[in-house]
Amino acid sequence: MKRLKPAAILLLVLLVIVPTLAADKAKKLYDKGQDAEARQSYVEAYQFYKQAYDLKPKDLRYRSSFERLRFQAAASIVHDGQKLRDQGKLQEAATQFERAVQIDPSLFIAQQELKRTQEMINDATNPPPQAAGPPNSLERRIKDAGGPVELAPISNVPITVKLTEDSKVIYQTIGQLAGINVLFDPDYTSRRIRVELNGVTLEQALEITALESKTFWRPVTSNTIFVAQDNPAKRKELEQSVLKTFYLSNLSQPTELQDVVNAIRAVLDVQRVQQLLSQNALVVRGTPDQIALAEKLVDDLDKARPEVIVDIAVMQISRDRSRTLGISPPSSASVTLQSNINTTTSTTSTTGTTTPTTSGSTGLELNTLGQLNATDFQVSIPSANLSAIMGDTDTKMLQNPQVRALDNQKATLKIGERVPVATGSFQPGIGGVGINPLVNTQFQYLDVGVNIDVTPHVHADREVTLKITMEISSVVGQSSIGGISQPIIGQKKIEHEIRLSDGESSLIGGIFDDSQTRSLSGIPGLAQIPIIKYLFGQVQQDKEQDETVFVITPHVVRGTEISAMNQRAIDIGTANAIQLREVIPPASPKASPAPQSPAAPASVNQNPPSGVNPSANFMFDPGVITAVKGKTFAVNLQISGAKNVYSIPVQINYDPSKLQLVNVSNGNFLSQDGQAVALVHREDDTLGSLQVTASRPPGSGGVSGGGTVMTFTFEAKASGQTPLTITRGGARDPGLQAIAVNGAQASVTVQ
Repeated sequence: MKRLKPAAILLLVLLVIVPTLAADKAKKLYDKGQDAEARQSYVEAYQFYKQAYDLKPKDLRYRSSFERLRFQAAASIVHDGQKLRDQGKLQEAATQFERAVQIDPSLFIAQQELKRTQEMINDATNPPPQAAGPPNSLERRIKDAGGPVELAPISNVPITVKLTEDSKVIYQTIGQLAGINVLFDPDYTSRRIRVELNGVTLEQALEITALESKTFWRPVTSNTIFVAQDNPAKRKELEQSVLKTFYLSNLSQPTELQDVVNAIRAVLDVQRVQQLLSQNALVVRGTPDQIALAEKLVDDLDKARPEVIVDIAVMQISRDRSRTLGISPPSSASVTLQSNINTTTSTTSTTGTTTPTTSGSTGLELNTLGQLNATDFQVSIPSANLSAIMGDTDTKMLQNPQVRALDNQKATLKIGERVPVATGSFQPGIGGVGINPLVNTQFQYLDVGVNIDVTPHVHADREVTLKITMEISSVVGQSSIGGISQPIIGQKKIEHEIRLSDGESSLIGGIFDDSQTRSLSGIPGLAQIPIIKYLFGQVQQDKEQDETVFVITPHVVRGTEISAMNQRAIDIGTANAIQLREVIPPASPKASPAPQSPAAPASVNQNPPSGVNPSANFMFDPGVITAVKGKTFAVNLQISGAKNVYSIPVQINYDPSKLQLVNVSNGNFLSQDGQAVALVHREDDTLGSLQVTASRPPGSGGVSGGGTVMTFTFEAKASGQTPLTITRGGARDPGLQAIAVNGAQASVTVQ
């Protein structure tokens, strides 16, 4: 026989021991996961289950456990990330969201929160430069569209005109000041009007003139406009038409597409809208402004519906306790005649001799009644029973189903059986014998078990309204009705509507039954005497407790995506004419300023074209600010390397939940030669936007060098971090030509 080498023996031992050790380690990890899950530490439980599965991938118990905990662990991490982001810890929140995506890629809310947080980090660290405008003109129209008109003008390219003249003359005057060509419709009849334009932009001047003269204009080229009488016929004849196809990515049902079509037709007065169900698309034809607004409506309405996973815990606890103690005495006795009662009979033989005979008989003759004694009777007394029994039954049952549902869509979950119940029967018209009564009986099936109907509605603040119906039923017995056995169904049902935060658990219903029964049996009188009653009687006590609790927890797995653009109000013209009003029109390189006073010099562009190698720079002083909540602080906007600057318009953005503007004051840069500086600002405290323009007096020329342009005073409202960012800014020379200036950013931390 060949002897094994030591190395081979060691290999065989390892092949036997290693799988055994791996199985033991996997079992220990699984037990730790169960303990963590019981403590609702879902992330820790998921990690233990995952490690156990990695060691024993063929064990379905380990795989099902870590797959089951995948969602709850990721959802718990998302909640932690949301708390960190609310505290201003953006980078830590992004790390948590990335971790949640790695655990459960199907958790869309984690992807959405990660994208949103990364955008917030990018905006805080790298503020986007002022864009020249998107390549798509329709997108530029909707992005540059202004909101409702506010009486707080900001001078960008000031035009000042005070005339009482023919409307054509006024249009031509504005065109000459702005360097544009003005064409008139041959059918247009002008009339004398009066206009007063003080420091308005080109587009504002044209809109005011059009309103006074009851005309409308539309651009023909980049430097030419066409003016005509404002009436429906002329608008239909002259206004441009644009065709665009909108592909909807989220709305697919015919009713949903029809809702979008109805909104476009009713709100924008666009009649030429065609829906294509096969392509899930809309084809729209209208003016450029109508198409731009239709694009906004489609973007506002074509949203993915939020989704919710609802955790439902149905806990039933039953406890039965019984006790029987005492002696059960006999409650009756029976007396019977003995079978040995003697009777005497005479027997006569053939010889004439009579012989008396004695025999046993169960019968009783009347003449023997006098001979009866105690030995002729038998008394039977049942035995007495001693009972000392105690019973204690404790039953616990937990049902934890999960339901995933779309926003405002009903979801149904049924777990159990379908039980037939007779609903009626009919007698056949032909009589007969032996007809089965079930042949002509009608049945319907009832769902018996756990039945759940839930309709969620997701709110924008991560709260969920749930309209829920839960029913727990079971067959508790049978009853014969009309010869047919019918089930008796026990039912526990609750209908409820509740609003909860994402991840918040709530008890929505509880039922508690407590019944006690006490019975006493024994010899009357003796069984009621304390202490010794257990010798002459028996006491039985039964106590039953039954508790059912319903707990519900919603988890938002896909949130509502509503951007600031979706909620923005936009000025769309009048009821007769839908049009967009741009806040800042494109600057014309040939535009010349309106004369501000008789002493104003002629417009001369002494600077090179804007946007080419700017040498001027903005900066905040200080650049890093630490403020105390409830206190005010000041920050200076400075400029350096400036040449021949006449006015400085800037737009500054900040977080309105953290800061509130208190005051804007003039600096020393524009007034370094003693000239008075006009300071005009407008604040939108809901969006955290501040527009400020500082201008020197007309005819005063420009200044160069550096210094403080203006000083902002803010009040710290809430703890956290926020940047101060120049989103639009620059300078203008005395000819109102743009001078490019590099932007700046400051960081504010509120403690």
